[in-house]
Parts: sequence; C-alpha cells; structure tokens
Amino acid sequence: MENLDTYDRKILTALQHDATLSLDTLADLAALSRNAVWRRVKALEDRGVLKARVALLDPASLGLGLSVFMLIRAGAHSPDWSTRFSRATRDMPEILAAYRMTGDLDYLLHARVADMADYDRLYQRLTAKVEIADVSASFVMEEIKETTALPL
Repeated sequence: MENLDTYDRKILTALQHDATLSLDTLADLAALSRNAVWRRVKALEDRGVLKARVALLDPASLGLGLSVFMLIRAGAHSPDWSTRFSRATRDMPEILAAYRMTGDLDYLLHARVADMADYDRLYQRLTAKVEIADVSASFVMEEIKETTALPL
C-alpha cells in the first residue's frame, strides 16, 4: 500500500476524473505550486501509482453496445494451459478484463461486442485458441454503475 498524503490524494482524485487537467488546474485544486504538482505527478508515475492517462470512449457510439461477462471453467489446470489462456485473452481486444477466480468457476472475463452474433464470433475464436471445459455468459441489460476511479 502506497503512502499517499492529502496532496497526492487530491491530485490523483482529480486526474481519475479528468486526465487532461493542466498542471495549473491541478495546482489550484491541490493548493500547491505548479512545480510541486509536477514533481508529485512525476513521482507518482515513477512509483507506478499513476499507471496511465487514457481517454474513456462510449462503447455504444462505437458499435459495441453489448457488454458480456463470461464465466469460464478451465479445460486443464496446467501451467501450459494457463499460459495459453492468458495469451489468448490478452490478444483479443474485445476482452476488456480477465480475472482468475476462487470458487466453482476459474475465470471471469468482461467483453464488449456489437451484438449476439459478434459475441458468438468471440466465443468461437476463444474456444479455438484454448480448450475450455465450460463457458457461461451473462449479458448486461442495464449498466447501473461503471467507473475507473478508485476510492481514495
């Protein structure tokens, strides 16, 4: 756990909501000088606390209106299978997140696709790359909350 002071938390909170904020704006929000904010941001980047600054896109505007969670039961529990599965999920841009889980199912994937036919193509490509014992999919009917902002 990183030790963050009040200034770091103010800077990170602001950047989580708008990574395009200028150093001057961040300085005003944090009540610091522009140079102090620049040094803090640089230090947060160097320590890996601030990993990236990205733009969040509207999936529906880009024809990716269907959000799906895929529950995966592994086809094997060997290091080779795990490596191939990890590589397959990393190489498929539709898969936004992949998690190894505890419990009955082994992996949880979150993907964005255009429609059901697009999901089927994703499913077919994934199962062609690595053997999977079972796949269950749940499709999002309503997105109530989705954020990238971490609680500070």
